[in-house]
Amino acid sequence: MTTGPYTGLAATFDTAAELYEQVRPGYPGELFDDLARLSGQPGPGARVLEIGTGTGQATRSLLDRGWTVVTLEPGRELAAVARRVLAGRGAAEVVESPFERWDAGGREPFDLVLAATSWHWLDPHVAFRRAAELLRPGGHLAIVATTHVCPAGGDDFFNQVQPVYERLGLGDGGDGPEPPEAFTDPDVEAITGSGLFGPPVVRRYVWSQEYTADQYLALLSTYSGHIAASPGQREALFAEIRRMIAARPSGTVRKHYLNMLQTARRTD
Repeated sequence: MTTGPYTGLAATFDTAAELYEQVRPGYPGELFDDLARLSGQPGPGARVLEIGTGTGQATRSLLDRGWTVVTLEPGRELAAVARRVLAGRGAAEVVESPFERWDAGGREPFDLVLAATSWHWLDPHVAFRRAAELLRPGGHLAIVATTHVCPAGGDDFFNQVQPVYERLGLGDGGDGPEPPEAFTDPDVEAITGSGLFGPPVVRRYVWSQEYTADQYLALLSTYSGHIAASPGQREALFAEIRRMIAARPSGTVRKHYLNMLQTARRTD
C-alpha cells in the first residue's frame, strides 16, 4: 500500500509483511481480462506502472499476461517479500518508493498505470497529475477499489460481531457490511474532475472466500485498524471472534468482497 507521506495507518502494513503475503487474497481473473480489453492491451508487451505492490497480489496477474511491470512499494519489508515471491515470474521491477516521490529517471512512458486497492492512500492533489505525466498519449489509468459487502443471503456473522467492535472502541458506528448495490464507484467523479482523463468505464465483481477462525484472525491481523489497535483491544476482540466462530455449525465464516475496476483514458 502507498501513501504520501508514508506514515500513520498506511505504514502499519509493513509490520506484517510475511503474514500479508500468506493471507491477503488476490483478485478475480475476470478483472484482469477486462483490464486488458479496456486499456487496449490484449496481448503481451504492455508497459505497466503499478502503485502499491503490497507483496504482489495484483502484480502476479499482470506478469501472467506477459506485461512488463514496474511496481512501487514504499514499505521496506513488503518490497522485500514482493521481490522474493515475484522472482522468476516475469519482467517485474519492485521499487521501494512512494508514488508521489518516485523519479521515473527518463523511462519511457507507460501504457497503463494501475492502483489495486491503494489509490485511497495517495495524495489526490498529486496522484492524478503524476499518473497522467507517466502515461503515454492514449494510455490508461486503472483504479481498483475493494470493500467488504454482504449480498442477499450473505453471512450474517459480520453484523453479529459489530457490537463487539463498538464495545471495545473499535467500531465505525455502522451496523456491518452493506449490500454491493449500496456502494457507488468511489473514484469516478474525481477521475473525471481532474480534467486529465476521459469518462471512466466501470466493471464490478462480487466474490467470496470462506475462513476458519485461525484464517480469519490472521487476515484481520493484516488490516491497518486492527494492527493499530491496542494489544488489549486486539486480544479481547480476537478472543470473542474466535468464540463466535467456534459456536457456528460450520466453524467458518464467509466474507464477500466487491472489487470495482475504474478505467479511464488519458486525454491528449
